[in-house]
Amino acid sequence: MKTLKQLLAEKQYPLAVVAPDDTVFHALDLMARHNVGALLVLDGERLVGIFSERDYARKVILQGKSSKETPVRAIMSDRVAYVSPDTPLEQCMALMTEKHFRHLPVLEDDGSVAGIVSIGDLVKETISAQQFLIAELERYISS
Repeated sequence: MKTLKQLLAEKQYPLAVVAPDDTVFHALDLMARHNVGALLVLDGERLVGIFSERDYARKVILQGKSSKETPVRAIMSDRVAYVSPDTPLEQCMALMTEKHFRHLPVLEDDGSVAGIVSIGDLVKETISAQQFLIAELERYISS
């Protein structure tokens, strides 16, 4: 199975981020353009939160706020779990399952952002690794 570092290196699109003072509307537009379900919220180079579709649904729509006037900082999740690029994929998946979230920031030892992975990224890699193993076992058994 690939490492988290390898998984991040294979991502073919730029990291989509938003600033805390950007509007929720801007964040939603960015999410739509990048076809992602969450954005990292950076204050300069420092991770200060994560903004997700769930945050929007629960903290803007249900509370009757305006997405064009509300800053991201008002509704982002500011207690963000994260992992390092050396974290095993199984551990990432277990953390995401236990804490009930779908996006996980990856930070270098110095606190800089290495990227973000989704539960979909991890499931896709797990299935790919299992399919490879099954094919190898089938080839071994038939030889």
